[in-house]
Amino acid sequence: MKFLCGILFLFGIVGFPQNEDYHITNLNINTEYPHFGLMYTDNNKIIFTSYLLTKKGKVKKSAGSPVLTIFKGELSNNGEIINVKPISIDPKYGISHITSASISPNGKQLYLTTNYNNKDKPNGNFKATNFHIKVGEYKAGLGWTNFKVLPFCKPKFSYAHPCLSNDGKTLYFIANIRGGKETTKGGSDIFKVEILENDNYSEPKNLGNKVNSYSREMFPFIAADNTLYFASNRPNGYGGFDIYKSEINGEGGFLKAQKMPKPINSNKDDFSFIIDEGNKRGYFSSKRIKGKGDDDVYCFVKN
Repeated sequence: MKFLCGILFLFGIVGFPQNEDYHITNLNINTEYPHFGLMYTDNNKIIFTSYLLTKKGKVKKSAGSPVLTIFKGELSNNGEIINVKPISIDPKYGISHITSASISPNGKQLYLTTNYNNKDKPNGNFKATNFHIKVGEYKAGLGWTNFKVLPFCKPKFSYAHPCLSNDGKTLYFIANIRGGKETTKGGSDIFKVEILENDNYSEPKNLGNKVNSYSREMFPFIAADNTLYFASNRPNGYGGFDIYKSEINGEGGFLKAQKMPKPINSNKDDFSFIIDEGNKRGYFSSKRIKGKGDDDVYCFVKN
């Protein structure tokens, strides 16, 4: 599923039109390098994905490929992301390419998207470009460690973009699972699993055609009011990937997804949308015109 990696690289606001609903700002952390994979975490902090840089400001590489990792920053009063540092990952596990991550509400688990490497590659034939989701725990002195591939991840499929429900009991993600009732409709669909006791998980369940399409769905996020936000390149969008939302119904299912308005969406790729508990301020990534280089992070405030 090469698009999962490719789209991340194919993907303030000076001169960008505002409307009466949202005010958009390009953040100071943006550079010529990509910034995406946004998720809230503990104590007014946020995590995101970008390149790891050397002390000289060059992109660090591993086995000839750029190192993508997770950074954590604090949210300032004016919406900037400050005091940014890479999170600490136990080097024992050889994880050097992380496209997205999510920390559990209790702060004890880190779910991340990565490729198989020589330390954990499965037996038999599988696509080296396939992604899977690992979960690890935090230990003082080691950082995030004890990583394990989630048991429902099958090597012949790709799994990515983990996102946890507010109570930490449900994990949402995208996948290209094929076959059976829960088969993927398009290039990738949004699925969910229930997190059970003793590190067990239910079988993946497709969220259905009110959410998924015959195109690609990516970067799910569950807001405090249980509204699902995600990106899709389905037809009749503004261009590229657009951000959609699907509200939850009284039975726990999701209503038909609705496209978010401009300026949240543009005619370029827009994705990785998150919003705070008050539904007033949030962030998203975009490669829209007049950005600073690659995928930039924008802060939005509802007027």
